[in-house]
Amino acid sequence: MREYFVHEAVLAMDPGADLRAPGGAVTLALCGAWDHVPPCPLAAHHCRTRLRGPVARTRVVFTAEPEQELRVRRLVDEALSAGTLTDPQGVTSTWRLRGSKAAAPTARERARGRRLAKG
Repeated sequence: MREYFVHEAVLAMDPGADLRAPGGAVTLALCGAWDHVPPCPLAAHHCRTRLRGPVARTRVVFTAEPEQELRVRRLVDEALSAGTLTDPQGVTSTWRLRGSKAAAPTARERARGRRLAKG
């Protein structure tokens, strides 16, 4: 049975970078494409990036079988470590991963996680 998890990353976003780009990178890593027929093949997920000064926090709520949790976290970290994404319009955004970790879900993330786990 799928469970939900939260992964948080701290990023240094380059000036002008699209705040949606880290989430796009995660989607490509987990799904292989931006557009695909639901559900996500490995881990249904939702990404949100918020900027505070020069530092951005990306939080990924995802669902997976418990035995796949570490694999999903590794793929998220690899995507964010790459530090770049070119969107479908050809615009490239860059950032630097400063750190990441498993995170406790907020109330909103718990609700989203439950919805994602239901499919």
